[in-house]
Amino acid sequence: MEASKPSLSWGHINLNVRDLERSVAFYEKLGFEMFIPSIPYLGLSLGEDATEMPADCAEALGVEASTRGRACIMGLKGAFPMIDLTEFEGGDPAPPPSTRDLGAVRICLASQDLAADHALLAEAGVSFLTPPRSAKDEMATIAICSDPDGTLIELIQLHMEKWSAS
Repeated sequence: MEASKPSLSWGHINLNVRDLERSVAFYEKLGFEMFIPSIPYLGLSLGEDATEMPADCAEALGVEASTRGRACIMGLKGAFPMIDLTEFEGGDPAPPPSTRDLGAVRICLASQDLAADHALLAEAGVSFLTPPRSAKDEMATIAICSDPDGTLIELIQLHMEKWSAS
């Protein structure tokens, strides 16, 4: 008899940012659209003023009870997973991890034409750490950029026809 499995599906990816408007503008360059200009269940919104997160929400997320911030939810064509962009007031946040660190180190977005998407994004001012490069046996083409706060974003074009050979 098979053991029970949790009933989980994708929800969202949370990205903490220093400047919410700057990050919204950056993710719009990547094709993200505003889904909701707030995170209603946290009591945070895209409004001009930071608001205090309700104590039960702060406790659930493991942050101080008086945490204040602003936030919104964005998505690619309304599809999951969404990204939650959260700007917390005060404090000195640590930089995001790099590829060799532990934990979640980059977001990966699929492209149907990486060369064209790279050119379009570079023209729009997106800085790339690596231009499009072929991966092992040309099974994929990969480029890496970063958001305004240094979160790594991998753009990948898969060449599935090459995968059967491996």
